[in-house]
Amino acid sequence: MTPEDRFPGPEHPDSGPRHQPDLDVLPYGTYYEPDPNGGYSATGYEAETYSGYGGARYLEQHWPAAGPDQGHTVHAQNGPHEQAGYEPTLPDHPSPAHGGHPGPQSDDPPTIELGPPLAEPGQPYHPYPAPGPGEPPGPLYVVGDVHGYLDELRTELRHQGLIDADGHWSAGRSRIWFLGDFTDRGPDGIGVIDLVMQLAAESAAAGGYCRALMGNHELLFLGAARYGDEPVQSTAGTASFLAAWRLNGGQQSDLERLEAHHISWLSRLPAIALEDGHLLLHSDTTAYLEYGESIPEVNDAVHDLLADEGVDEWWDCFRRFTKRFAFRGDSGPTAVRELLDTYGGTRVVHGHSPIPYLTGAVHADDGMPPHVPGPYVYAEDLAVAMDGGVTMEGRLLVSRLPI
Repeated sequence: MTPEDRFPGPEHPDSGPRHQPDLDVLPYGTYYEPDPNGGYSATGYEAETYSGYGGARYLEQHWPAAGPDQGHTVHAQNGPHEQAGYEPTLPDHPSPAHGGHPGPQSDDPPTIELGPPLAEPGQPYHPYPAPGPGEPPGPLYVVGDVHGYLDELRTELRHQGLIDADGHWSAGRSRIWFLGDFTDRGPDGIGVIDLVMQLAAESAAAGGYCRALMGNHELLFLGAARYGDEPVQSTAGTASFLAAWRLNGGQQSDLERLEAHHISWLSRLPAIALEDGHLLLHSDTTAYLEYGESIPEVNDAVHDLLADEGVDEWWDCFRRFTKRFAFRGDSGPTAVRELLDTYGGTRVVHGHSPIPYLTGAVHADDGMPPHVPGPYVYAEDLAVAMDGGVTMEGRLLVSRLPI
């Protein structure tokens, strides 16, 4: 049985009902889900639980009713704050490889910040003046996981006054950080990337900036494009990037539209950043500590790996940044403090784990989509979750910091 057989369904033709898996899946691997006890509270999540395939569809089919004694299996820990496990072998016949994978090319355009060149003559952009000497920076915003939902992204950016009705930067010297995961599951991941690159150029011309972090789905998407069905050695078997990408909602239209300048831009995204005392991460994991003791060390290590290392090292990086839920439960504040003590800042802001899973509000009694009122502050107010669960009919969150 192929990953597609396990999670059937067509690609999304539009931003309609979300039917793809909601959480990331390592093929035939271990995955840890929260105990679904309700409420915006860290209590009730101390027991780590095992799921062979992960994702909302698996939970809907197999998860027992919430209760104090679930009898879940607990596996050996990978570290003081996160669980590990095994990765059993992927099927012997993985999905067919995508033909014509993008390879090294020489047409990498110049960039401004993390964006493409400024608009060509005749195309609209906003030439705001640069900040004067001693002038404070503009307000800071963060954007949670977008996952290809371009229309929802435009709507939220417009609602916050960051773009105009034509989709161009309208926020002057404001600053914005995307927390990663632009593609997969939704209908137009490449359109999302193009918009972020456009806003990076336009905001720089206005004296602000638009920047982005590398999420685990950027690693997965790039790996699918570069390595296809080339086998990768997991800890207890063999898998491929293309199979994992498809299993996690990869859209063939995104792979077909991926160009050299997208690859160049995505490959240079930082994994971690510090802004106004906020430590910005994609994943709620302590795996960043395995790549360096400072922010530059972590970012350099990831960039060097993507530039020079092979498929197995790339896969291991993807696997590490797919871990989650390190900041919940009794040990959560300790995990957050370890990151803050190492990299600086007073609060972590992350995406990756949908808020309905962190809070146990995945399934409403009336069958309605999960209610996500806004960012979720937890771990003794040390962590802010920004993935509003747009892939599961939650919300795409764009919020101004501090929260």
